[in-house]
Amino acid sequence: MSEYHRPIMVNEVLEGLNVKDGGVYFDGTAGGGGHSFAILASNPTVRLIATDKDGEAIAEATKRLEPFRGRFRIFRTDFKNYAEVFDAAGVEKIDGFLLDLGISSHQIDTRERGFAYMCDEAPLDMRMDDRSPLTAETVVNEYGEEELFRILREYGEETFASSIVRNIAAARSAERIVTCGQLRRIVEKSVPAKYRYNACARKTFQAIRIEVNGELDGLKECLTGLVRRLKKDGRACVLTFHSLEDRIVKEVFRSLAEGCTCPKFFPVCVCGKKQEVEIITKKPITAGRDEVEENSRSTSAKLRIARKLE
Repeated sequence: MSEYHRPIMVNEVLEGLNVKDGGVYFDGTAGGGGHSFAILASNPTVRLIATDKDGEAIAEATKRLEPFRGRFRIFRTDFKNYAEVFDAAGVEKIDGFLLDLGISSHQIDTRERGFAYMCDEAPLDMRMDDRSPLTAETVVNEYGEEELFRILREYGEETFASSIVRNIAAARSAERIVTCGQLRRIVEKSVPAKYRYNACARKTFQAIRIEVNGELDGLKECLTGLVRRLKKDGRACVLTFHSLEDRIVKEVFRSLAEGCTCPKFFPVCVCGKKQEVEIITKKPITAGRDEVEENSRSTSAKLRIARKLE
């Protein structure tokens, strides 16, 4: 089976979405169509709207979902453009949505995409949408040192960001850094010897990937807006793969689950804030042992679910 067809925690996602007869669902990160397929297969009366920035993913998902022709529409765009997508699909409210915020296995395994730090000759690309002008090569070679440091610290939570940036600056002054192998070796040289292991460049690559694709830009606002497009009892399901994403999702759900914030001594509410969701997952759901053994990339996955109240 293609890596494209290995959706993570598919049963947990379906249970979380609580798929209803005649429901309309949104898969904002279609990938190869794995979760979308499961949603459509779960009930013959549901319809699906899906988005993805990756042209290869759109082609694969379209082929994968062919048995459900007439019940789905896929748009090549960022899920953060959901309002335009819903308008194009003639949909005002939905019964549930899924955001799988991880990078797909296919993207990681495709050498030319430049996501994998262990592919020495792979180009520094990292774009999920190959129409975008910004690549990892541009970030590494043309961003100022202060900005690079901020990206590595904020997006990669990299302890050795200062040393890594200093060595990147020195290396690029001699020659342009154009391959994953060049960048990985710079990172390996920048960290203390006891931390030099195969995955020591993971945080740096993660940080640059997030910057290239704007993964955290507007995520809070988008998630809040999507929840408000849910019908009563509609479900929000979000799969995250690193702490920065998970923190944003947790904070958005918590804020929407909070009611009146007026001081307790106020005789009446003046803030007007009402509880909008019930958080279904007090703690995030993680992949079971069998799934982790079969697919190691599910190890870091966390699923959070909320239910719309009104």
